[in-house]
Amino acid sequence: MPHTSLNPTTNQVIQAFTSWDAQRLELALEKTHGAQQAWAQTAFSKRAEVLRNAALQLHARRDHYATLITREMGKPLREARAEVEKCAAVCDYYAQHAEDFLRAEPMASDAGKSYVAYYPLGVVLAIMPWNFPFWQVFRAAAPALMAGNALLLKHAPNVPQCALALETIFRECGLPEGVFTTLMIEVEQAAEVIASPHVHAVTLTGSEAAGRKVAALAGQHLKKCVLELGGSDPFIVLHDADLELAVNNAIASRFNNCGQSCIAAKRFIVVPQIADEFLHRLKIKVEALKLGDPMEDATQIGPMARLDLRDSLHRQISDSIAQGAVAVTGCKPVEREGFFYQPSILDRVTAKTRAWHEELFGPVAIIIRAASEADALRIANETRYGLGSSIWSKDAARAEQLAAHIQAGCTFINGMVKSDPRLPFGGVKASGYGRELSRLGIHEFVNAKTVWIR
Repeated sequence: MPHTSLNPTTNQVIQAFTSWDAQRLELALEKTHGAQQAWAQTAFSKRAEVLRNAALQLHARRDHYATLITREMGKPLREARAEVEKCAAVCDYYAQHAEDFLRAEPMASDAGKSYVAYYPLGVVLAIMPWNFPFWQVFRAAAPALMAGNALLLKHAPNVPQCALALETIFRECGLPEGVFTTLMIEVEQAAEVIASPHVHAVTLTGSEAAGRKVAALAGQHLKKCVLELGGSDPFIVLHDADLELAVNNAIASRFNNCGQSCIAAKRFIVVPQIADEFLHRLKIKVEALKLGDPMEDATQIGPMARLDLRDSLHRQISDSIAQGAVAVTGCKPVEREGFFYQPSILDRVTAKTRAWHEELFGPVAIIIRAASEADALRIANETRYGLGSSIWSKDAARAEQLAAHIQAGCTFINGMVKSDPRLPFGGVKASGYGRELSRLGIHEFVNAKTVWIR
């Protein structure tokens, strides 16, 4: 089956690529293994030079790469530009800090001298999604490469041009051939790659179902694994919240990338005192969002990435309405060319509806009315996911106390959940395990080796 680049705005095929056969895949694995052993011997200064060159190229060709992203998966061009800039930032961050993060650490013991030294694991397989086709790869690649690992990229099959562009960027910026390789393979072939003796670890950003399969395979072959999976982030609005601030951030969080983000706010949990006012303000802003051609700078909502994703979302919404939820605005596909869905609000979502239990990966905000503050916390944790969360209150100290009780990888108080190279990122429960970014992220794929000297 070919890897097909299809424009979700026009439903027109841009280009198709044939998948590799087993022989070509094995040659690539062998080449990457050899390239990694040489790369591991390079100085941090050399590795940093490659990443700084990549950052410069991303800045210089931002609009070119942004256009590629938008045409291949549909996000508004202005958001695609921001994604490219963020990739440059993570390159610069690890170019600056990786050597310090991996410096040997003295440890007191009964030895004359003892310390922990950090060495690369080897070749890391990165299985990445389509929704942030540049950022998801760079946030994994930058720390892995700086640690002396090599990276094999198995990208989503609907963004093959982005996948190939990423390999070209690194090659043009001085990375030795084979240290970063895009694998044009089928999903089924990923199991062969995980099993290969040339591969030493796996990082996956994707669905819960994909995470379970990859974790099982990695466990079978005793390979280190980091999983960043789905999320159903609670956005808790308390009675004393600054509603203007909360609503503006609700719009940004829920509708960025057409709602196709694991860390988007997905469940708006509101207490009785402000529920109606919050909904009123949110509805005004949702209905003002400009839907249209993502290549136009004024567009805020582009198409969803694939037709099947749009259809699946609409089934979730239709079932939830039949189960008692209330369509406040939108909640229908757009009758036009491309895979567009109306910016939507679903109110009165309860435990009897699909929307309560499932992640909605699209431009739909669901309102859950809690009975009290304590009930809001209960609802926030009543999910199998645990990625991000946010609390909105003018009493920041009180919100901080409440944050300790939320089961999630991060809690933002009076701010939108986002990834930042300086902060660790990851989840708990069915949202996965392990951490990306910051010092913790680069330590995921190294051998923390104890050295003891009499």
